[in-house]
Amino acid sequence: MYDKSDPRAALAATTGQSMLNQTGLVAEEQAALFYETGPQCSGPEGKTWLHRAQNFLIAYSQAAQGAVFERPAQPDEYCVLLPQNGAEITWNGQTTSVPGFSIAFVPPGDSRVTTRDGGELVRLFTSRNADLVALCGNATAYDTPRHHIPPLQDWPMPTGGWALRHYSLDVAPEAGRFGRIFRCTTLMVNLLDPFEGPRDPARMSPHHHDDFEQGSLALKGQFTHYLRWPWTSDMADWHPDQALEMGAPSLLIIPPPVIHTTRASGAGTNLLADIFSPPRADFSAKAGWVLNAADYPMPGA
Repeated sequence: MYDKSDPRAALAATTGQSMLNQTGLVAEEQAALFYETGPQCSGPEGKTWLHRAQNFLIAYSQAAQGAVFERPAQPDEYCVLLPQNGAEITWNGQTTSVPGFSIAFVPPGDSRVTTRDGGELVRLFTSRNADLVALCGNATAYDTPRHHIPPLQDWPMPTGGWALRHYSLDVAPEAGRFGRIFRCTTLMVNLLDPFEGPRDPARMSPHHHDDFEQGSLALKGQFTHYLRWPWTSDMADWHPDQALEMGAPSLLIIPPPVIHTTRASGAGTNLLADIFSPPRADFSAKAGWVLNAADYPMPGA
């Protein structure tokens, strides 16, 4: 259910039997308040918090100046989000200078990220990276797999083959387009347009996803995440409504088919990024929504 001004109101309706009609799907949300908890990793590189979903995980770092984050023999493509300062990213023996306020996608193999000036660094990986999964603050939360979430399948190879690709996040809002969406073979990231001040409570967007989790990463400001577990025919699935007050930096993993909506509630700038793995087909099917679609084809394209 979207407000009529929300671009997502034009998304194609879900086909087939909705998960809302099935039982045995109750699952806990996974919330991490990085500003209130100690980091999972701390050392000369700075401080890093790690938090996972079933198919993906986030490594959020407050990096030291000149810190180096290496990934030897990386099994699949990963994402580097630079909300503030730039970095040097090395892959396949070549180093690329990526400016601040950018997003980059790093191919499999040996790579490293070097922060020039330190500061905020976000890396997004799939849960195939067992060494990083083991470090997550909620590492055991998925010991019981969520079988209604399909196994992760990579999307097609990028156009022209593997290469380090990066894109500016300085993209102006456009009528009919939702946020600033980028994808690779394994992940989709939507850096939402910032809310200046609280969101209008009369224009919310409660909705659910049948078979994929959503990660909502707060980068600036304050948010209230509203969660409602559907009433199935089995009362074991019932769960009290929640309204989670979360500042920045923080991460909430929303399980399907929980009905959810988020309200920016801070007085200043509120900035949120949504993460999905694999990329969302419905967002990808909307012409002009995925800003790097020419580099990363859809399945069957």
